[in-house]
Amino acid sequence: MVGLKRSILFFNLLGVFSVMSQEVEITSELITDRPDATESPKTVPKSTIQVETGAFFETYEASGIKTETIGYNTTLVRFGVFENFEFRLGWNFEEIRTTIGGVKLDDVASGLSPLLAGLKVEIAQEKGWIPQIGLLVHMALPFAASEDFRPKTTGVDFRFSMGHTLSDKSSIGYNFGAQWGDDSSEVNYLYTLVYGYSITQKLGSYIELYGDASEVNKPNHFWDAGFTYLITRVIQADVTIGKSFSQGQDIIVSAGLSFRIPK
Repeated sequence: MVGLKRSILFFNLLGVFSVMSQEVEITSELITDRPDATESPKTVPKSTIQVETGAFFETYEASGIKTETIGYNTTLVRFGVFENFEFRLGWNFEEIRTTIGGVKLDDVASGLSPLLAGLKVEIAQEKGWIPQIGLLVHMALPFAASEDFRPKTTGVDFRFSMGHTLSDKSSIGYNFGAQWGDDSSEVNYLYTLVYGYSITQKLGSYIELYGDASEVNKPNHFWDAGFTYLITRVIQADVTIGKSFSQGQDIIVSAGLSFRIPK
């Protein structure tokens, strides 16, 4: 049955890419919310579905406890309801292995993360020194998660996303927001700052700083950098590498594929 499901998925993907390879009306450029941590203020076009998926490997060590996380599938589906409004659904399948004092535990946590449901709305367009501004709001629904990843309460987050065009080849983006979750009532404040540069019309690059600070724990600060490659006007591949400045994340590497299903 597993082989059959994989075959069905493979041929479904072939069908999707076959449709996207045909001549279609493309109303706007492909702008994604991956691979960086910074969310774009731009929504997807009306009546358009955009899928952003990938995989990652992360190691994190603190207080003698090391965890290795493999995200086999991180998928975000975005649907344009209006020209400046989109719905968003995200769901990850992850596996976490833990080592304590150099001893790797036999128990492995694996399964689906809470279902992410949310929206994005464009608030203002860029004009002079005024940036393009968007607002994102999400809920992490615990009932859709596997037992190993199921919190007792619903998580909530919001962030304002802003972007400036510096030239025809470069831009900056930044986010500010907060989240509540992981069965904790404390607020976790978020920030991101990214610089993007178009090397060619198809190859892009970026470098980013991001982090968080809670009301009870020390702040965490990270960096990452990567490349995007526009395979076609509606298909984009990406790769990323990064780590933390402070104790914690040793490394994160990821790769992904984003595509738009035309109207």
